[in-house]
Amino acid sequence: MGWLFYTDRRVKSYADEKAEVARLCTFETETRQTLLRKACKVGSTWYAAAKITNVDCSPVEDATYVTDEDGSITFAAVFLTRYDDGCWGYTDMEESAGPVESRAPLSLLALLSELKDPDSYAHAWRQRCRDWAAIPDYEEGDKIRLAAPVTQTDGSTCQIVTATHYRRGGKKRRCYRIEETGGLVRLSKASLAGSELLSSAKGDASPVLAEFFAGKSS
Repeated sequence: MGWLFYTDRRVKSYADEKAEVARLCTFETETRQTLLRKACKVGSTWYAAAKITNVDCSPVEDATYVTDEDGSITFAAVFLTRYDDGCWGYTDMEESAGPVESRAPLSLLALLSELKDPDSYAHAWRQRCRDWAAIPDYEEGDKIRLAAPVTQTDGSTCQIVTATHYRRGGKKRRCYRIEETGGLVRLSKASLAGSELLSSAKGDASPVLAEFFAGKSS
């Protein structure tokens, strides 16, 4: 899986990246035409839904995908991207070819054709995307139990936490108060997978907590 970098630096912005992904997903051969239906960027990764039709309007036959009613198939493509010395680069793969990144939004998954093999890599990839989308976005005051204890930098663990926030540089930042100790911890979205809401109590973050966290970080 190699990378291609644009040394002419023509790709400089989000709009440039989206336009290039659209170009890469739009092409035609003597028998088939491929068009971009949707592209979404999550982090540094682009997810695309590309539709394939036959030029002669006959149904597309494919070993991986079930042909849609209009005779087309739509598959997902994943573009890993990064900048190197100001040059944008990408490496791409089709959903059945083994992408690890699996945060495509549900709106994009809804455009894809059904898969013939329920045990395929593409099927597992789509399920991981759905699992990611299902991770709750907890609100202020929500008390939750994590699916598994999280180990902190000092070696201690925590599993029951309450969503709160602190402010730094004028920005509101999410953190969680540990039930056992009252300390604060930052948690990635991935660590919230499978978590359980124990109770919900909306409210403003305590200024005492914000001061506590500021002291810990100084």
